[in-house]
Amino acid sequence: MLEAIIFVVFPFCMLFAAISDTLSMTIANRVPVLLVATFALVAPLTGMDWATYGWHFAAGALVLATTFGLFALGGMGGGDAKLLAASALWMGLNIDLIGYLVTSAFLGGLLTIAILAYRKSPLAAYT
Repeated sequence: MLEAIIFVVFPFCMLFAAISDTLSMTIANRVPVLLVATFALVAPLTGMDWATYGWHFAAGALVLATTFGLFALGGMGGGDAKLLAASALWMGLNIDLIGYLVTSAFLGGLLTIAILAYRKSPLAAYT
């Protein structure tokens, strides 16, 4: 049952956030809240020790502080910052988190370039 919750909630929330962000450029607060609440309830039931549990929350807090700094500087959206921090909570403070953050930054940069190119194209006037 726990595996089902883990393998359904995280991908569903990320997919919902991606679709919502693509269509409206907003990510509802309920998405990162659901991710954090689900992790907080399910992780201890999986046998995760309390030290590891704490390090996962430390990873989320570190990413939240960093991304909110970027938000304050206008480098990213607030919803993106909260979603990235909530998903970092699931990754934990390890090398996988670094890979996830680098991949997210790279793909986000590519998407930004594509959106800017589209906005300057003649096609944007007709859509």
